[in-house]
Amino acid sequence: MGKTKDLIPLKELNLTNRFLFDEVLEDPQTHQDILSIIFGRDIPLLEQNETEKELRVSPHLRAVRMDVYAMDEEKSVYNTEMQQKKRTDLAKRSRYYQSMIDAGLLEPGIPDYNQLNNSYIIIITPFDLFGYGRYVYTFRAGCLEEPDCCLEDGAVRIFLNTRGKNDGEVSKELVGFLRYVEDTTDEMAADMDSERIKRIHNRLRKVKASEEVGVKYMQAWEERYYDKEEARQEGLEEGRQEGREIGKQEGKQEAIKNLIRKKLKKGCSAEEIADILEEELGMIQGLIDEIEKENL
Repeated sequence: MGKTKDLIPLKELNLTNRFLFDEVLEDPQTHQDILSIIFGRDIPLLEQNETEKELRVSPHLRAVRMDVYAMDEEKSVYNTEMQQKKRTDLAKRSRYYQSMIDAGLLEPGIPDYNQLNNSYIIIITPFDLFGYGRYVYTFRAGCLEEPDCCLEDGAVRIFLNTRGKNDGEVSKELVGFLRYVEDTTDEMAADMDSERIKRIHNRLRKVKASEEVGVKYMQAWEERYYDKEEARQEGLEEGRQEGREIGKQEGKQEAIKNLIRKKLKKGCSAEEIADILEEELGMIQGLIDEIEKENL
């Protein structure tokens, strides 16, 4: 019983939780509704809608795992991400995601780069990454010398902030949705005039009521718990054997490296491993680099 004291029940989760976010948006209609709210127009998605889609262009390069990946009828690609924890590398992370998506869009031998799909990286955060108080930050490549000149390369990155303050500059529906993301309750949904948000909430209620999803959530939580406990115990044991503080630190690091090896074999990304072990991404990436050098 003790180990579950930190487990937040599935029914109490908000959409800021990545597990719940992925489960809810696995439904194409729900993802379509959310994209339509964000862009202020209907986004007719194809039936294909993938969660936790892994992209890898080479066995020697690190893979990325997209939260929710979809394509619309005009072949534009959308990757929608939930980022609950504030990280300093989100801007460059979005750049890497963009490059990985682009690398997989053209078939070998196609000489015309105009056939490259338009693509949108959308990252939803419960914090203001840039500090200007906006709900939406949209980035397209522009020219420093000619501010009105935009590089029309079809690549767009959008950061959504649930705690924006410029209500008069964005749609009421978008403001309502972003507030709902952080307060995912029956009461909040009932106050909304948007039929799309009500559909999203109906989908969410079905997910939370699903016994199958409940089991999956518990299994995912237990895997995280035992991974962290294993790292802690292995680190303590090796530290005891060394009998010195430095030994404890080295023991903990080696235990974490062992867990990283296991997670890499399962296809986990550095970000996922950092989340599971509740360690800094930079430290995890450094250990991954060490492991890769050891394997050369």
